[in-house]
Amino acid sequence: MTRARKALIDLSATPYYHLIARCVRRAFLCGDDKYTGKNFDHRRTWLVERVKLLSSIFAIEIAAYAIMSNHYHLVVKVNRLQALGWSDDEVISRWYRLYKGSPIIDRYLQGETLSEAEQLLVSELIAKWRTRLYDISWYMKNLNEFIAKEANKEDSCTGKYWEGRYKSQALLDENALLNCMAYVDLNPIRANMANKLEDSDFTSIQERLKQFQSAKSKESKQNEKVQDSVQPIALQPFGTREQAHTLPFSLLDYFDLVDWTGRHVHPEKKGYIPKNTPNILTLLNIDEKAWLDKIQNYGTQYGNFVGSKTALQAHAAKNDANWYKGVG
Repeated sequence: MTRARKALIDLSATPYYHLIARCVRRAFLCGDDKYTGKNFDHRRTWLVERVKLLSSIFAIEIAAYAIMSNHYHLVVKVNRLQALGWSDDEVISRWYRLYKGSPIIDRYLQGETLSEAEQLLVSELIAKWRTRLYDISWYMKNLNEFIAKEANKEDSCTGKYWEGRYKSQALLDENALLNCMAYVDLNPIRANMANKLEDSDFTSIQERLKQFQSAKSKESKQNEKVQDSVQPIALQPFGTREQAHTLPFSLLDYFDLVDWTGRHVHPEKKGYIPKNTPNILTLLNIDEKAWLDKIQNYGTQYGNFVGSKTALQAHAAKNDANWYKGVG
């Protein structure tokens, strides 16, 4: 049964969400279209660039992404407190980077004297825009509309481009976040589109690895640490639980975990797997077999909410639901 979006996105429960949108037409979102002989890989660049632009405007950070041939995955964090801390002028500036705005706001910015009723209207508009700037639905609306318009223009056609509304999954705990990010980053490996993480084009894991290797290469040449450039600016950085505004895991531990998992789930690489359990699984007390099962069956194991049995039951009770997929 389809749930209302407001029942699926609850920032009091979690700021992290897995978002998926799928192309409806036979013509690919990107990649090779065997029917027309055209290649649409450049549309992947459109998507990555648009996602990063929107995340520089919205209070929504990118934790992971994977752009596939006919769909894409995003793992995002909604930073509501950041949006609430913006000044009114900051909200207007961000909103105007995407939309035309309003004549009354233009008058406010020009320093004109406004009546009490006009001042109230200005306050109401800014409050509305502030809310929208940390709203996942507005983020996805802008992203998908932009890509659809560009693709339709390129294809010289009109009509629906995306398969209905986007799908969202609330990631209710750290294990769910980690599991989902690894699942997203491993999409090309699982689909046998790439053999190595470095070759997993248009994924966050590839971007993180390239940035890390580039920074380390500069460090080696300069004989000094360049830690500030180890992680991509446009992605939410890895850190620790104690560090604010970071993913609560070590970057190197995450690399190790995704590489280890990829060797297990790659269709042609089974049997060539290091025996050592990744440190991050040990730290979080996650069973190897259970972890791999979740990665292999992620798409069928969960519905709109992802988390431990306890987290799913608690969230279901909070929303007066009897059961959520994934409890058992």
